[in-house]
Amino acid sequence: MSQLFSPISLAGLTLANRIVVSPMCQYSAVDGDAQDWHLMHLGSLAISGAGMLVIEATATSAEGRITPGCLGLYSDSNEAALLRVLGAIRAHSAIPIAMQIGHAGRKASSEEPWNGGGLIAVNAPRGWQPLGPSALAQLPGEAPARAMTVAQIRDVVAQFVATAQRAQRLGIEALELHAAHGYLLHSFLSPLANRRDDAYGGSLENRMRLLLEIFDAVRAVWPAAKPLGVRISASDWVEGGWDVDQSIVLAGELKARGCNWLDCSSGGVAPALQKITLGPGYQVPFAAAIRKAVPGLPIMAVGLITDPHQAEEIIASGRADMVALARGLLYNPRWPWHAAAALGTSIPAPKQYWRCAPREFPNVLGQVKTGAR
Repeated sequence: MSQLFSPISLAGLTLANRIVVSPMCQYSAVDGDAQDWHLMHLGSLAISGAGMLVIEATATSAEGRITPGCLGLYSDSNEAALLRVLGAIRAHSAIPIAMQIGHAGRKASSEEPWNGGGLIAVNAPRGWQPLGPSALAQLPGEAPARAMTVAQIRDVVAQFVATAQRAQRLGIEALELHAAHGYLLHSFLSPLANRRDDAYGGSLENRMRLLLEIFDAVRAVWPAAKPLGVRISASDWVEGGWDVDQSIVLAGELKARGCNWLDCSSGGVAPALQKITLGPGYQVPFAAAIRKAVPGLPIMAVGLITDPHQAEEIIASGRADMVALARGLLYNPRWPWHAAAALGTSIPAPKQYWRCAPREFPNVLGQVKTGAR
């Protein structure tokens, strides 16, 4: 039996297979509200055959958005807009739906990628003041973020809790805290971005404090039967930055608090300094190292996982418990179907598509014969 297509349980939620649709920003919301594009985009991925669909990074406040077009869940309007999208998806798909929630930190107030992605000035019509652990710029030549006060830190914790409560009302089945890619929670973890001298900076214990406080606060309001995971950048790819050894310590702390999975990505806090060696599955060694050091914490591997046999080997060898695909699923939203065919197994599909399977794989979609006039 394919290990990639074996089920896995996270708290009270069981995924039919180990393939996860990674959260992918679409930069197409209006004032944080999901639009028709989100219905089309998520609707397509909801019938991909993956074991779980994770909604893109969803801001916990307006100032926590990366761009003016980023999705949010901080207002009644945001909640109503997502309810419409989720209602349409759930009418046609039983895929478990998770949501990644986060705060952009010093990467906030940016242009959408197709507009260059640069920082929008605070006094520009579409701009606002980015916040961070310290008054440091994300990139050379940019204006520095504003160092957060303790009161602002407490506000952010409360915002994560409020967003989690909205997600619960929407029936979201799992949450992932975004602590990767240079956004707010990652910037507190990394000594490259965090130069504070109070309880939130300096030692590893202090740099982990904000993420752990948010995890505890969200865990307290998020139902125990629903999984709560965390995405981290396991390495900054910069000497003297956040690294896999610190990630292992953090993973142990999260496991002790009831974390249900750790999603292991990398980079993003210091784009001008990071030296990343790209290649197939280039981030999988981080996942494998953390999984070995912290047994019992389910680990998700991401990053240039493109081939079904590659994904199968990652799971079967015990290097990770799940694999998450992003751009590969945008390019081929039926990747799980093709993976099932390549690995000699079958996968459920909407009845409207049962007749599309190639003749050489007649059983891959779980239906042998269908009639037609």
